[in-house]
Amino acid sequence: MDVKITPNDKNSPPGKLADAELHFTDGALAGLKLIGFAVWERRTGGGRNVTFPARQYSVNGERRTFALLRPVADVTAQDRIRELILEAYAEYEEKAAVAT
Repeated sequence: MDVKITPNDKNSPPGKLADAELHFTDGALAGLKLIGFAVWERRTGGGRNVTFPARQYSVNGERRTFALLRPVADVTAQDRIRELILEAYAEYEEKAAVAT
């Protein structure tokens, strides 16, 4: 699996640094990608966060979110993907800094 980073050059919404996609290179998902991840600057200023694909819906006028990628059994499974995306973003930043 590869992670593709697309920077948020428009700075809108504030705090969003980039979008991320997972490109599958092997197995049953080879040739497919999973979109909807985003890298954000933490509001408290202490690092970065990754949001996962989700769908919004309304119940009695209240907006709710339904997570599209969820753990089967191991609740820490999402942490591995989050770290992989943050590492890919850090590598993207390093390459961008060298290019300028």
